[in-house]
Amino acid sequence: MSLLPAKPRLMDRALGAAVAGTIGLVERTSTPPPLQDLYQATLLANHPMIIAMWHGQFMMLPTLTATGIPAKAMLALHRDAEGLAVALRRYGIELIRGAGASAKGKDRGGAHAFRAAVHALEQGFSVAMTADVPPGPARRAGHGIVTLAKVSGRPILPVAMCSSRYIALPTWSRMTINLPGSRLGGSFGAAIHVPADASPAELEELRREVETQMNIATVDAYHRARADHRRATPPAALTATGERAEPGFKLKTYVRGMSAMTAVAPAVLALRARRGKEDAARRGERYGIASRPRPDGEVLWLHAASVGETMAVLPLIEALDRERPASHVLLTTGTLTSARLAAARLGPKAMHQFVPLDAPKYVARFLEHWQPSLGVFVESEIWPTLILEASKRAIPLALVNARMSKTSFRRWRAHGSVSRPLFSRFAAVLAQSREAADRFTALGAPGVVDAGNLKFDAPPPPADAVRLDALRLALGARPCWLAASTHADEESIIAATHTLLRVTKPDLVTIIVPRHPERGAAIAESLAAQGFSVVRGSVGAALPAAGGGVKAGIYLADTLGDLGTWFALAPVAFMGKSLSREGGGHNPIEAVRHGAGVLTGPAWGNFDVAYKALLAAGGAREVAAAAALAAEVARLLDDPAALEKMRASATIAVDKLSGALPRTVQALLALLPPLPAAEREA
Repeated sequence: MSLLPAKPRLMDRALGAAVAGTIGLVERTSTPPPLQDLYQATLLANHPMIIAMWHGQFMMLPTLTATGIPAKAMLALHRDAEGLAVALRRYGIELIRGAGASAKGKDRGGAHAFRAAVHALEQGFSVAMTADVPPGPARRAGHGIVTLAKVSGRPILPVAMCSSRYIALPTWSRMTINLPGSRLGGSFGAAIHVPADASPAELEELRREVETQMNIATVDAYHRARADHRRATPPAALTATGERAEPGFKLKTYVRGMSAMTAVAPAVLALRARRGKEDAARRGERYGIASRPRPDGEVLWLHAASVGETMAVLPLIEALDRERPASHVLLTTGTLTSARLAAARLGPKAMHQFVPLDAPKYVARFLEHWQPSLGVFVESEIWPTLILEASKRAIPLALVNARMSKTSFRRWRAHGSVSRPLFSRFAAVLAQSREAADRFTALGAPGVVDAGNLKFDAPPPPADAVRLDALRLALGARPCWLAASTHADEESIIAATHTLLRVTKPDLVTIIVPRHPERGAAIAESLAAQGFSVVRGSVGAALPAAGGGVKAGIYLADTLGDLGTWFALAPVAFMGKSLSREGGGHNPIEAVRHGAGVLTGPAWGNFDVAYKALLAAGGAREVAAAAALAAEVARLLDDPAALEKMRASATIAVDKLSGALPRTVQALLALLPPLPAAEREA
């Protein structure tokens, strides 16, 4: 908190004069609010009271307090508020300086301001304050206002004053500058009394009532001014009131563009099929043409992008099947590897289809055939046409295991006319972390919950016990380690690490499991060109034999569905996509659950919650290059006690992160109609 000067600076005095002058000009040139006498009578009847208003909507505060009642206003204690302080003093409003603790826990004079507010109310002053406290969330009442009402015994009166002409600044609270020549609108919510003996649960209920009454008053005030309140309302708050933004020009242009792309879709899909990225036999599914009939009864539709997202929702599908045994699950994905995984892991009542291309014609055909009772998107799978068309059909939508990076958030926020119409159509967003939840809320998503990461609750990929025994027998006493889910620019780093390790461990076996097994031939060719001897699992090769020099001993596990077996075999696992240019990391929980010690590069942002917990607990180690990776692998292979300590710490850290699955299941069940009595009894 910066120190304030004893006397307002020249700039503050000038700004304050401008604000006061603007308020006066608005008052003189605007039509008074309807029922002004009733508003004044309401103020007098509740005085002394706590006058509550939303941050960003307090410019016309002097108009509301112009009834002659003595009033003080609570104002934040920092330089940014000095201009407003000068303006309020010009209107004879005394100030109480200070605010509650910020989101970062910094003291901003809140304790002093609270005591001063209680004293002012006891002395017969009404106290005006914003119910939501910077830096937000906007339009969410803080606990301070209901605590003040409890201690002082005075009522909270929600108020709103607006003008038909205004400028809404793109700040967290949509700071509103009222303009002259307007129609003014004013309104009050119901006065809220807080009992002196109110319990914490009752205080929370009354805090929510403050929000409700504030929103009612605000919408009513704009209605009386014959103005649209939505432009002056922060996106998240607008969505919380149940209002959805309509698609704007950019979003409509996208939908029209995707519609036009249907002319070239066959050629694009044919090219992808030739490149091994599409299943030619199931190409109709990309056009929304189902390859199987819709079963009778309820269909729950889940959409995952690829393998990682599919692995995350497999336990969710099983849990939904237990809770809704008469329902069928439809899983859509977009890649061949995820389709193969679905074929191997889905139960008998679950179906897989490739997701249709995001064009209106294809999407409509898909939705009309399947008629799902629920649509669930996984992580960051945002397909605008799918979302808009499902919403038109009143299909409840949820975004589960939702993640939102800083980069993605900045991009979505820069295009609010696209993000709000999309995110406001989700009935529930189950975010992976508090940070992600705050970002989705800021983008206008309703019902956002910090549910945790489903991948923390997912069982590890299965290990084939028979094959595992065979591999251990073939390996014998030779040391081995695993590089899991590697990406294009990481295999060379792993090979360099292998070379360093083989100097002191000449029989070492390095197992590389590429994230995309179809890259196997290209990886083998690239490493061979560097002089390495590589054997490939996809051609039936066994583990490499002992010896052969520093460039022998690499096994390329370019097969699908075997990762669990490799995690169970190797005592140490490096998680890929953390040393690559692409970055982001892969899920370390699978390795931890199989008992492997986890190593990672520095680029693990896609799983920041897990890695932060593991690194803090000593359950994982971070490396920056091949030399550091080789040193850590060697240390753990040579020190079984250190490896066991790492494993134990990792297990404890991961156990503390679990719980997302039951929270997600309950949130989804809340979007579905209750089960018939016969099914509940069964």
